[in-house]
Amino acid sequence: MDNRRPGLRSTSWLWIASVWFGFGLLDAIDSVLTMHAEGMHHAWSKLFITAVLAWIPWALATWPVMRLNRRFPITQWRSSKAWLFHLSAYLLLNFTWTAWYCTLELLLNPYASNTPPQRFHTAWLRAAADHLFASFILYGAIVAVDTVLDSRARLARQQAETARLNEQLSKAQLDAVRRQIEPHFLFNTLNSVSALIRENRNDAAVMMIAGLSDFLRRLLQDPSRQQVPLAEEMEFAQKYLEIQKVRFVDRLQLAVDVPSDLLLAQVPTLILQLMLENAIKHGISKRAQGGLVRISASRSNGTLTLSVYNDGPAIAASNPTASGIGLTNMRTRLQGLYGDSFALQMQNHQPSGVEVSVSVPFIEN
Repeated sequence: MDNRRPGLRSTSWLWIASVWFGFGLLDAIDSVLTMHAEGMHHAWSKLFITAVLAWIPWALATWPVMRLNRRFPITQWRSSKAWLFHLSAYLLLNFTWTAWYCTLELLLNPYASNTPPQRFHTAWLRAAADHLFASFILYGAIVAVDTVLDSRARLARQQAETARLNEQLSKAQLDAVRRQIEPHFLFNTLNSVSALIRENRNDAAVMMIAGLSDFLRRLLQDPSRQQVPLAEEMEFAQKYLEIQKVRFVDRLQLAVDVPSDLLLAQVPTLILQLMLENAIKHGISKRAQGGLVRISASRSNGTLTLSVYNDGPAIAASNPTASGIGLTNMRTRLQGLYGDSFALQMQNHQPSGVEVSVSVPFIEN
């Protein structure tokens, strides 16, 4: 079955006609010039027209042969049915081609022969026998070209399908990230609001509720976007940190080192929020005196690197994934977005502290 659109079929017919006309034109020029150079005397205009028109059967048969090859691919060499159909089509084309050529010779007499013409059937069968090999080459060329074109089309469809599935996977992973924002963050925020109300710090409680509302609104906003400008990601991270600052008060210190010329760079949505959540949960909250969280960004050789450092407890060397950042899920999401063009690292600092960094291709909005 041929699922190509009518417009595409019209374009294919145009290409087929152009190729065979060009082939016939070259054959006609070569025949006329060669015979003229050898001193032969023929009806040159009729010979030229005959040589051009002789290829019409092949032009008309190209599309049906291609359709036949799509239905019974020649690559299925173990299929006797496919070979039978192709052999039949090849022989039919050979007899049709030679019958057409003999008809043109009979009507136009391009060689200006004075001798009585042979009987049509005799000339036809002789031409059919003489052109078996040529017909085989031409038929094989059509099938070979169609096989290559079909393989390229299949590869393009597979790549498009793979890209579509990767996009769906990335969206599903992002949706999972949105749905799995640390529940303890929400519970702790609400508990902090309750504590502020009990302490009659109503202004701070209202500010925290407003911050939480804005945070959740931004979290659910435009869920289809996989990447956002770094400036927007920083703004969202700031909302998250404002809520945490009310909760931890002076125990949470923040440092930001993000050059302004990097703010238009595209970064994965919620990437900083996840890194900050990890830094606070597994770093700052583990220390009674709190600590420092530092966000930094840099660009080098077409690569953007985002880093989040906290001066909390170091990660045990025997269990480097114990931080709970969900490195596996983050790595899978980054791979869906960038393939192998990314890096995700987590390392201890001396004398204390942990840094998580993500490197992705630098792309400006």
